[in-house]
Amino acid sequence: MDYFDRHRHWENIYKTKQVTEVGWYQPVPLTSLQFLEQFNIPVTAKIIDVGGGDSFFVDHLLDLGYQDITVLDISETAILRAKERLGDAAEKVKWIVADAADFKPAEKYDFWHDRAAFHFLTRDSEVESYIDTVQQSMNPQGILIIGTFSTNGPKKCSGIDIRQYSESSMVEQLKKYFHKVKCFTIDHITPSGATQNYIFCSFRKMQAA
Repeated sequence: MDYFDRHRHWENIYKTKQVTEVGWYQPVPLTSLQFLEQFNIPVTAKIIDVGGGDSFFVDHLLDLGYQDITVLDISETAILRAKERLGDAAEKVKWIVADAADFKPAEKYDFWHDRAAFHFLTRDSEVESYIDTVQQSMNPQGILIIGTFSTNGPKKCSGIDIRQYSESSMVEQLKKYFHKVKCFTIDHITPSGATQNYIFCSFRKMQAA
């Protein structure tokens, strides 16, 4: 298999496209914000947004008063753009440049949010490593949110392959460590007007045996 430089690919995407031009653009990430309300996530919770890039979820977290926020992305350019947008408020956020496939957190989280990063992990070894990292890096009863392209969604994104998920395949991947709370599908309309079908699943970390 040919080597694919994932870091270089995403740096190029963020250097050549504005935030309003990327397919995942959401000025108000309503679905993600509703999870905070649904699970009554306290403002003191340790939150990580994996693949957050220069998305607007962090802006809303700050506006809601959340005090312990980490944003991770493979692209340093994306993170620099988010910092520039936030100005002085960016100092309230922990920023990490890393590939979600091999990220090893230095702390544990109460709320792990991943919208559209997980489906870029197309190798079984990457998926297994990611899930192991999530379960090791979440506090007991922590909440995991994953949003990916559904089986009715695109098969590629930003020119590269993704892995589609159904409710059953998502649950199957995570059942060893996490209890499913709820899954649902939702249509996302891209800036170009295309419709992308996502599946969002929420999970609660199981108690250790």
